[in-house]
Amino acid sequence: MSKTKECSSPEDEYLGVGKSFAYGLQHVLTMYGGIVAPPLIVGSAVGLNAAQIGMLITASLFVGGLATLLQTIGIKWFGVKLPLVQGVSFAGVATMIAIGTSGGGFQAILGAVFASAIIGLIIAPFFARIVRFFPPIVTGCVITIIGLSLLPVALRWVMGGNNKAPDWGSLANLGLAAITLFILLILSKFGSVAIRRLAVLSSIVLGTVVAYALGFCDFSKVTTGHWMAFPSILEFGMPTFEIPAIIAMCIVMIVTLTETTADILAVSEIVGTDADQKRIANGLRADMLSSAIAPFFGTFMQSAFAQNVGLVAITGVKSRFVVAAGGVILVLLGLLPIMGRFVAAIPTPVLGGAGLVLFGTVAASGIRTLAQVDFREQKNLIIVAVAISAGMIPMISSDFFMHFPKWVQTLFHSGISTTCIVAVSLNIFFNHLAVGKASKQDAVMPDKAAPSAH
Repeated sequence: MSKTKECSSPEDEYLGVGKSFAYGLQHVLTMYGGIVAPPLIVGSAVGLNAAQIGMLITASLFVGGLATLLQTIGIKWFGVKLPLVQGVSFAGVATMIAIGTSGGGFQAILGAVFASAIIGLIIAPFFARIVRFFPPIVTGCVITIIGLSLLPVALRWVMGGNNKAPDWGSLANLGLAAITLFILLILSKFGSVAIRRLAVLSSIVLGTVVAYALGFCDFSKVTTGHWMAFPSILEFGMPTFEIPAIIAMCIVMIVTLTETTADILAVSEIVGTDADQKRIANGLRADMLSSAIAPFFGTFMQSAFAQNVGLVAITGVKSRFVVAAGGVILVLLGLLPIMGRFVAAIPTPVLGGAGLVLFGTVAASGIRTLAQVDFREQKNLIIVAVAISAGMIPMISSDFFMHFPKWVQTLFHSGISTTCIVAVSLNIFFNHLAVGKASKQDAVMPDKAAPSAH
């Protein structure tokens, strides 16, 4: 007898303990590299030793799990109750390094994160009101660029993950990624419904088995160190509060709210449920509450993970309880460093082979959303063209905004936030301003094919 319970809302479907944790593990494997990268980068940059960086990573996993549980299960006023995985935001990495290396130190980073999160918690309901400026033409652009912005991550994994390693981009790494991708495609083509839904996890497991057989896996360090450890409160000391650092992190907070709003809208589109102003506000409040708690464990601002939106799309598993199970796994990883070391031992090319499909699926979901747009109107073509082009700028040239003020660099460091800002602005300009609206004569003629490019 199946334990699956049918519900009126797809996200409320319960698949049973076994399936929930199996699918939840897929989410953890998909975002594991992303959640440990910011603490690793920031910790190294500000001069923490190896033991301290290890504690920082453990704390990030633990808090990410708690934040995921809050976001998916929810309590009154907190939690969007959608399948969204939470973790340390990459948006603030550069800003936190600047704070930590300019005299403020690590404690100033924690203070800035806490203060900006409290401010974000206050403004979250007001920020949620902009949802009416997110029609399909905007959400489609944002979802598409989320997928495109994640593809470089997958490619770095395919090439080995570390561009300073001697095997960076080697045929062995590329071949291992190709094998994993091939396994995923075979399972997706010939597997049953259950196998297809677990194709990503299965391809990672089988890809790791192949890698181990070929001598590409090193599990020797898995048993080195503590097997169990609870994250310490205020392990790095009391946060300190510096006005310039707080202002800088407030810009990061705005970017985080923007990206989380986009992710909420993206996953609600994929799930097929409504994300109204109240629901978005609950999601943003959960984001900021988790971010305010994080510094006391020694970690940073939390946000929704875009790559896991792609996993929801490709598997068709829309249950928020699946992601909640992933949150439980993250908490356990935070309590059991040995499990974290085991997951970390999975070769990055294996993750890259699966990531190509995952992240590409996000972009495909955005294109599907854009299919709802009437492109016979020339203004809609312009909005999409400019928004996606602008979103590609940070990916193509990371130093494009190098001569702009720091707040501009922070605001536009991400293709996601850039696309979101440009798409919303252009949509307001073309579709909401009463003056100078395009007439019907400006529409693209529906009966004529666009001239081919030569």
